[in-house]
Amino acid sequence: MKDTVRDILERRSVRKYLDRQISDEDLNTILEAGTYAPTARATQSPLMVVVQDRETISKISAMNAVFMGSPTSNPFYGAPTVVIVLADVNNPNGVQDASLVMGNLMLAAHSLGIGSCWINRAREVFETEEGRAMLRSWGVSDNYAGVGNCILGYADGTAPKPAPRKEGYIIRT
Repeated sequence: MKDTVRDILERRSVRKYLDRQISDEDLNTILEAGTYAPTARATQSPLMVVVQDRETISKISAMNAVFMGSPTSNPFYGAPTVVIVLADVNNPNGVQDASLVMGNLMLAAHSLGIGSCWINRAREVFETEEGRAMLRSWGVSDNYAGVGNCILGYADGTAPKPAPRKEGYIIRT
């Protein structure tokens, strides 16, 4: 089986991380893979914001937990790196483009032995005044909206086994 197909079939969401940062080399490889995600009309409109500062990650995680309805939880599961993927709101394909970036990030991470998980509620977090202020402080204009948070780190334990694929997933005509 080709490596890419194997990675697609084997990648799982990781929700428990070791207290160890990923290397800059691996992070740069993962981010580069994100930049090669296909985008409609080749616009390359998504943006990625990398956060590795524990205090900032904790703050964003706490904001995310509020929208999750569980304000005392840690929706980032202790991951040492978060890549916030943003879509250009003026691009009618922005969310789809940013979603493909998220997929590339997670597959690249898996191929390097790094765990990942897509954490929702980026849109809600970065629509708040506090979230908007964060984006502005990072140099991101107001025409970007959150699509997903890609958490990255070394898995603490093994990833879960895949669930069986549902019946009727594919319809051939």
